[in-house]
Amino acid sequence: MKTLTLTIAEPWFSMIRDGKKKEEYREIKDHYFHLLYNYAEMQKFFGVPPQPYHFDRPQVFHTKQLQKNFDLLVLRNGYRADSPKTTFRNPKIRIGTGRPEWGAEPGKQYFVITWEA
Repeated sequence: MKTLTLTIAEPWFSMIRDGKKKEEYREIKDHYFHLLYNYAEMQKFFGVPPQPYHFDRPQVFHTKQLQKNFDLLVLRNGYRADSPKTTFRNPKIRIGTGRPEWGAEPGKQYFVITWEA
């Protein structure tokens, strides 16, 4: 099983654990870009390393060959091995805006990660 593990701070961790927050946001940065997408396939698709202007065409990032597919999402509240964690099935990734009450800045684009309970 392919697992995506992300560290998440309070109060967001508790909100997710309690079922109040239904998605997590990550900034569009190289680190998450490499973590969430098949970088080699993106280079083939674009002919060059992907650049920020490619995010103007979000349909490209929903192409299945470009996204990594994860079976599980593990959200941990801290970096220690015994940190509290919660696990979800079938995480989905998209690029879009988030909800301010869940920590997103209004109008800002993020990697948006959703899951099944």
